[in-house]
Amino acid sequence: MTSALRLRDLLRRFSANEDGVVTVEFVIIFPVFMTFFLMTYESGMISLRHFALERAVDVVVRDVRIGAIPNPTRASLRTNICNVARLLPDCENQLQLEMIRRDLRNWVDVPDTVQCIDRGAEVQPVTSFTSGGNNELIFLRVCVRLDPVLPTSLLGRTIVDANADSAAGGSYALVSTTAFVVEPFRNTPGS
Repeated sequence: MTSALRLRDLLRRFSANEDGVVTVEFVIIFPVFMTFFLMTYESGMISLRHFALERAVDVVVRDVRIGAIPNPTRASLRTNICNVARLLPDCENQLQLEMIRRDLRNWVDVPDTVQCIDRGAEVQPVTSFTSGGNNELIFLRVCVRLDPVLPTSLLGRTIVDANADSAAGGSYALVSTTAFVVEPFRNTPGS
């Protein structure tokens, strides 16, 4: 009987003891808040990088449109975009450009498929790149492959798992598309 009374007394004291209550709550709630924080950070970085890409494409296209870059090449556009979008790591090697000329009088839709860097291939897919002349309509599509900042966080791991094929290599693609008409200009000496 005495052991039963001791056990009851011990259980009563244990249930009345409030030591460690905060620790239990912390252990339960901390992982949830940390998961939300890491997901917010990752999605913020994706948004920030996409903003940087969109802005860089707009700045470079403006220069092409007004003639500041008179004869754009794939390499010169890639370099200029990467110089403006400094938040894109390994930009020169991960950026794919597609420049398509379209005739407004004989319209053909721009293909829906976006060509991105294939991380599993040694030779990259060929993309259309035709710079336009004065008053021509040009579509420029830019795709950049980026790795998640936090690949072990919930959002980062989801991105890596969803893009596990050899072409993506655990990365995600950011795409920027723009259309513009090359302004009529004349390159004259001294201007």
